[in-house]
Amino acid sequence: MRIIAGARKGRMLLAPTGTTTRPTADRVRQALFDMLLHAPWGGPQLLANAHVLDAFAGTGALGLEAISRGAAQASFFETDRAALSALRANIAGCGWQDRCKVLARDVTSPPRASAPCSLLFLDPPYRQDFPARTLAALKAQGWIAEGAIAVIETAAQEPLPLMDTENGLPDAEDAAPEQKAAFRFPGLLLAERKHGAARVSVWRL
Repeated sequence: MRIIAGARKGRMLLAPTGTTTRPTADRVRQALFDMLLHAPWGGPQLLANAHVLDAFAGTGALGLEAISRGAAQASFFETDRAALSALRANIAGCGWQDRCKVLARDVTSPPRASAPCSLLFLDPPYRQDFPARTLAALKAQGWIAEGAIAVIETAAQEPLPLMDTENGLPDAEDAAPEQKAAFRFPGLLLAERKHGAARVSVWRL
């Protein structure tokens, strides 16, 4: 794994062994950031001086890539001990200890935020109903800025993780069981892409 572009382009990133952490592949990360930078709703201003939140951070690759490309700072939530060790080593290897905050706690029970984040990355374990309830918890504690962008990775065969306010879903009472979790948090779906077994969806909150 490596940082793909920006100030730390080519910097190798450590990843813990085993299957507990599932880092986003370099090619998927590159496609994601290309989309963020070139989509009509995106652009360089999306990253410039942004405060980024990397939930379920693992190695921190998404948040560190964002800083490399212009974000001002990033907050990382992670609980796995091996992933935390790799995350802290990656931050130190980039020399960004002063721009990164690591929270070794469950992101579904966050502390009060010191400042809201304008760009959020969520790459949770698949098929465990994390995105909507995580965002609800973060919003309640002031982590989400008005109009923030959320990038969510789920399994390709999972339903969309949030309620799309533009296109809508069936009424909650009529929704299929696998859809009902999405009604916990609304968002405007901006884009979605499938990469092998993964689906990446981008939302304005």
